[in-house]
Amino acid sequence: MLFDHCAECQSCCHVDAGFGTLEITLTKDEATVHKQLCIEDRCTHLGNQGCQLGDEKPLSCKLYPLSFDHQANQYYFDAACPLLPEYKRQLKNPNSEAAMHLKQMDHLLTQLIDTDKDFLKRNREVDLDFFELTPISTPTYLKNKS
Repeated sequence: MLFDHCAECQSCCHVDAGFGTLEITLTKDEATVHKQLCIEDRCTHLGNQGCQLGDEKPLSCKLYPLSFDHQANQYYFDAACPLLPEYKRQLKNPNSEAAMHLKQMDHLLTQLIDTDKDFLKRNREVDLDFFELTPISTPTYLKNKS
């Protein structure tokens, strides 16, 4: 499974020394539950098998290693994530785990364009500050959505 590697790697849940605090971007609804989530050096919700928040995991964390520019309708990938080559390879298959992840994120993010554009803007700013982003090609099965 593609994301099984995440429980081992966990680098997305850490902030290297000297990079400052990473504030996890929360949607309006998530902010009522979590108030604020920050990573000083290691996320406090990170357990041995990954995130312990379960269904309460913030959208910005679920989205990772993707980043979305809602103005350009373009997806990017954190180049430092070791999943990049496999994720891109899997995107060619519309039934792959990567394709399902991208479709699910696209569905959720598209809804936020109308309901929480501030989240999209803030999340993009954080991504630009903290990650080395590389564009990914939008698969035709996503472009042809109705």
